[in-house]
Amino acid sequence: MVPLFVRLWQRLFLAFAVLSAFALASFVGWQQLGFRRGFLDYLNGVELERLRAAAPVLAARYGEADSWDFLRGDPGRLAGLLDPGADWRRRHPPGPPPPRVPDRDRSDTDAPGPAPAGAPPRERIDRSGWSPGRPPFPPRPGGDEPLPWVHRVTLSDADGAFVAGRPDPPDDAAVVEVAWDGAVVGRLRLARLPRLIGGLDTTFAAAQRRDALIAGGSVLAVALLLALALARRLLAPIRALAQGTRRLAAGDYAFRVDARRRDEFGALAADFNHLAASLESHREQRRRWGADIAHELRTPISVLRGEIQALQDGVRPVSAEALASLHAECDRLTALVEDLYQLALTDAGALEYRFETLSLAPLLREAAELQRAAFADAGLALDVELAEAAPVRVDARRIAQLIDNLLGNARRYTDAPGRVRLGLRSSGDHVLLSVEDTAPGVPDAALPRLFDRLYRVEDSRDRASGGAGLGLAICRAIVEAHGGRIEAVHSPLGGLRVEIVLPAAENVR
Repeated sequence: MVPLFVRLWQRLFLAFAVLSAFALASFVGWQQLGFRRGFLDYLNGVELERLRAAAPVLAARYGEADSWDFLRGDPGRLAGLLDPGADWRRRHPPGPPPPRVPDRDRSDTDAPGPAPAGAPPRERIDRSGWSPGRPPFPPRPGGDEPLPWVHRVTLSDADGAFVAGRPDPPDDAAVVEVAWDGAVVGRLRLARLPRLIGGLDTTFAAAQRRDALIAGGSVLAVALLLALALARRLLAPIRALAQGTRRLAAGDYAFRVDARRRDEFGALAADFNHLAASLESHREQRRRWGADIAHELRTPISVLRGEIQALQDGVRPVSAEALASLHAECDRLTALVEDLYQLALTDAGALEYRFETLSLAPLLREAAELQRAAFADAGLALDVELAEAAPVRVDARRIAQLIDNLLGNARRYTDAPGRVRLGLRSSGDHVLLSVEDTAPGVPDAALPRLFDRLYRVEDSRDRASGGAGLGLAICRAIVEAHGGRIEAVHSPLGGLRVEIVLPAAENVR
């Protein structure tokens, strides 16, 4: 039965195995095809060289006879002239002796003497080693097997008339001219060998094919072993990532995988480690967030409880001052809860925005005038420097909330007498809004964390003046919802400078 679950490394190994087997089979097949073609070309070339070597012999015999009639009358003689070293008689099966043929050309014989008494009649042998009485062509050993090279030769005269040899030469037969006394007296045509014939040729080809198969099988075996090792090695990082994912799911955010590889797996491992670090950081932030919220809520509630208990016990008389103090603590508690609610809406993506295209200058000027009296009471000067700037697509209510938070934060943390400056200007295809103040400043290490929730530069700072540390976090959420960015830097005035960059309306899609 085929297993229902096949591991990835097994599938990868099977893919490598199929690909390797296909590549090797294609290579061996192509190599064998090329070898057979090349070997046939080689054999045909060898036979053609032998034919060229025999052409002068034919030309000399033509010169002696002054025609091709000696071959027309005895066509079998052509084979003996082309390859005089071969004993063509041994190719004949046993049978009755050939008939006696009278001597026609005494000059072409070796002048044998009279036969001994009682001896069978001698067969006339010419100088080519060919007996005129033999059949013109030996029979094919395999019926349809290709003929030896001399029996694939066709001789024609200078006019193209057939003289001897193969009567039907193919169109692609190689041609060798026979020249005598400076003139072409005939042409030899050699039919190409269609396939390998028996003997040493097929033995050599079979040996080559066997060696190719052995080599291909050996290479395939080695390739499969390497594919197995490679598949398991390639998937080792995936197994580590799978283990890490299970560890993260179990809450072990401190687990890390090896990210030293310089490939895609290394990049994936680095991303996994970054994810694990982010989850670990978020867990710590959630723990700190819960503790900070409990601490922030505990303080006003403790104050309220203490003052109410003092009023109940008669330690403090019920007066307008005592009631005002209770009201102030209730307002502070209400503001904290509202800030938490705003951040919760931001995290859930449920904070409502109604965007419209408008100029920020009137909106900023109105927000500054609403807080000018509070700045005067705090002993601070509020400067407003609003240059002409491109329109932006914003939610006017949220931008007013943003400016109120920034101005209120600057008012609380700037020593009197001091100065706060609200600025607006265009910068390319963006609008730059800034709020900066005089001393005291903020340490360098605290600048990147000013927009974290519940973060204060000094944890012991009085909450009555310093707030809960949620205002700047809300400011960052509002700016990011508008497609901008916010950052804190040192101010030339000696304090803190908060810069906000918003895209101009024509750049908002």
